[in-house]
Amino acid sequence: MLRTRSGPVPSVTDAIRGLIADLTATMRRARGVGLAAPQIGVPLRVLVADAGGGPIALVNPRLRRRWGVQVGPEGCLSIPGAVYQIRRALGVVVEARSANGRRALVRATGFLARILQHEIDHLNGVLLPDRLPARRRARGPRHARARLAPAKARTVFRGGA
Repeated sequence: MLRTRSGPVPSVTDAIRGLIADLTATMRRARGVGLAAPQIGVPLRVLVADAGGGPIALVNPRLRRRWGVQVGPEGCLSIPGAVYQIRRALGVVVEARSANGRRALVRATGFLARILQHEIDHLNGVLLPDRLPARRRARGPRHARARLAPAKARTVFRGGA
């Protein structure tokens, strides 16, 4: 399932809000900073992220804009212990629906932008090793416990949380 593109959510229902609660609880238990529905066996376009300012939930997220470049260590709850140097956009604008079904526009930079790109990758069936140059994929992951330092992140919601 992790290699399959997730299906869209037709509408935000109580069942989807329950999924969001499950994702948030699972993310917290695992001491993660983001989690996508496919990671818990649900093939829907739902994710949660928390860069330190409290969790946000996005339904049917779409990357609308990216800018800049950041390269840094990135791990994944689906690949325990592996840490990769991953190139990502420094900033992103993501359009989605919030947990109450309203249109949400998130403008994020730094760490939150990295988390959102990572989780949207999961929704598209893309895993961290897919983001590595071919020669680095052949060598495999570097196993280490790396703690990602929070970077400056700003989130703007329009239409509700």
